[in-house]
Amino acid sequence: MKRPRVVSERKRAILERSPPPSNRSRPHFWLKEEKRSDVEEALAGTGPLPLYISRTAEAEMRNHSISSGNQNLEAMGLLLGDVFAHSKKSYTVVKNVVTTDLEASGVSVSFHRNGFETLFDRLDETDFDYVIVGWYHSHPGYTCFMSPKDIETQQRMFREDFHFAVVLDPLKLQIEAFTLHGEGCISVPFAVYQEEHEDPYGRKKLSLKPR
Repeated sequence: MKRPRVVSERKRAILERSPPPSNRSRPHFWLKEEKRSDVEEALAGTGPLPLYISRTAEAEMRNHSISSGNQNLEAMGLLLGDVFAHSKKSYTVVKNVVTTDLEASGVSVSFHRNGFETLFDRLDETDFDYVIVGWYHSHPGYTCFMSPKDIETQQRMFREDFHFAVVLDPLKLQIEAFTLHGEGCISVPFAVYQEEHEDPYGRKKLSLKPR
């Protein structure tokens, strides 16, 4: 079986780059009010947030979780993006996501054993030089948290500082991002951003206006 062209052992320098500007970045609309306020305050600050997710990637994750949740199934996929630094702080950008056939129930999910060839094909079709920066999965109806099995997966597969886990609950309309901290995981603030003059659905050029 072939492997994806970019894998976890590949190392490359972290480039200095300004994060997505605040006038094109927003808290996710599924965030609770207090968490939205935290993100808005962070966006008004000088340093970057730990995590930025493109509108394209956000829509893919959300729609996947909703579609699976309607069947009482969990969803899962990989986060593709890059890592940058600004003001002596590193941050992760998720540009898109990829998934494949899953073995899923209402309380568990994994890649189907016959789905890896398709997964690798989709990784190879990605049109930017990506790094796998984490994973997403859903907990339909059970809120957003990292279960012991989720933490084990994070520790085994996504243990770098730039790795994140995005958890969605499409039934309770909740979303949260996590990263490793000690023996467990902690929640981290993130923003959804849009590229300047780019419509993620390819219909027209546009730019988010400041509030």
